[in-house]
Amino acid sequence: MIFGRSERLAALAPHEVQAMRRAGLVVAAALAAVRAAAVPGVSTLELDTVAREAILAQGARPSFPEVPGYRHTLCISVNEAVVHGIPDERVLASGDLVSFDCGAILDGWHGDSAITVHVGGHEAADPADIALSSATREALWAGIGALRIGGRIGEVGAAVQASIERSGATATPGPIDFGIVTGYEGHGIGRELHMDPSVPNIGGHRGPKVRAGAVVAIEPMITLGTAQTHELADDWTVVTDDGSRAAHWEHTVAVTSRGLWVLTADDGGAAELAARGLPFGGLD
Repeated sequence: MIFGRSERLAALAPHEVQAMRRAGLVVAAALAAVRAAAVPGVSTLELDTVAREAILAQGARPSFPEVPGYRHTLCISVNEAVVHGIPDERVLASGDLVSFDCGAILDGWHGDSAITVHVGGHEAADPADIALSSATREALWAGIGALRIGGRIGEVGAAVQASIERSGATATPGPIDFGIVTGYEGHGIGRELHMDPSVPNIGGHRGPKVRAGAVVAIEPMITLGTAQTHELADDWTVVTDDGSRAAHWEHTVAVTSRGLWVLTADDGGAAELAARGLPFGGLD
């Protein structure tokens, strides 16, 4: 979608944000189950089943099968795949870099989150992959920290970009010129999975003002090489043009009168926010 000042950012009432928190916890639990099951020898389709069962067990339903043309619970993107990878019979191997994107609906409200996992653990991972995933996760939290009442959504993108550039300059091994994928962005979220506004991963945008009750999904997608991508013949899977590996991290975040509430983090983001000197705004 086109990013611009004409986009709107809804403001939810506290009880609506609390309802979204419950959906966010469903997503967090599903991704925790998938992370534990993502070992060498498991297929991506088996991991999709793990996520689906975890969501249904909590009285919720997966969001992604309600996207026209998609039927799986997860998007599973392996190595050079950036986003929208389709679960299938592919078996994961030690050293694979895999991003899992998950959405769930509970009582009409959506949660959306993504993690990147090193199959076989850090000891099996290429050091560059570790640097990539760490930089992407740090950029996510930098973007979260840029959310503030009275600020602009465009400040999130500027913070994500600045964080990636810092991480690239100090990476080990490095420096690394990380690619920031720009064709796919974060978004508003609520009673629909994808809503206005677009949430960019680069600076140079303005966007709508942030108010108490705003909820957005922030999701940087970063590569070890080019930022240029293309879609495979399945009409879903997005891969890097040069075959370089990619990482994807995402959280659904609310801005409350008290501060920031990361709805898809088990602790609401309290620990990460405190480490960065940012205000925790949970409404529990």
